[in-house]
Amino acid sequence: MPEPKAKKATFIQPMLLLPTATLPEGRTWSYELKLDGYRALAVKTAGKIRLRSRNDKNFNLRYPGVVRGLANMPDETVVDGEVVALDESGRPSFNMLQNFGSATAPVFYYVFDLLVLAGRAVMEEPLSVRRKLLECDVLPYLTEPVRHSPVLDAALSDLIESVRTHGLEGLVAKRLDSRYEPGQRSGAWQKMRVNRQQAFVVGGYTPGPHGFDALIFGYYDECDLIYAGRTRSGFPPHFGSAKWPVHQ
Repeated sequence: MPEPKAKKATFIQPMLLLPTATLPEGRTWSYELKLDGYRALAVKTAGKIRLRSRNDKNFNLRYPGVVRGLANMPDETVVDGEVVALDESGRPSFNMLQNFGSATAPVFYYVFDLLVLAGRAVMEEPLSVRRKLLECDVLPYLTEPVRHSPVLDAALSDLIESVRTHGLEGLVAKRLDSRYEPGQRSGAWQKMRVNRQQAFVVGGYTPGPHGFDALIFGYYDECDLIYAGRTRSGFPPHFGSAKWPVHQ
């Protein structure tokens, strides 16, 4: 039989994670840290690296160090990962990532999946197979600041406690036999927040008799600013006694 025609590497919609309050347990599931950063796909085609956001925006100029670390990746290859800034304690900091350029936090690209390898689509292969291919045929060619996002080999209860103790965001569970489903949130990949917190930004205000009456809050989802809510109770002259309820 003739050899299958090589696939030209191009951007692929990333597979999405299903939010959940509890993660599944069992031998068919594996666990990783939930990294608080920007999802990004790295595509190498015709000898050139293209680092793309989840919404297919260009990250090359924003993270040139990551692009250099991917330079020796096999041609016509696509990997999936997360761009993350680490604080002085080595914890992911989304705030520092948003302010990259004005802040001094180091930025890394944590790779966790393989979609296309040297022109061969592997998205129909089980996750366990894709991980082995990633470890053997791609990771040896990558350099800092590109890193592997490892599987966590411990009981789920111990992982949750460790994440809580170290102030990390949460955990991700992935079914070992799952195929890669572009743009889908099927539940084969799930995410759970352990330390429930969210950084908000003030996006605007409504005027009032003392300057302003309510603040408009939002949060960043990658590069998009999403409306979260607003205060409605107003602000007294002394902010120390104010209560700021946010209504969704």
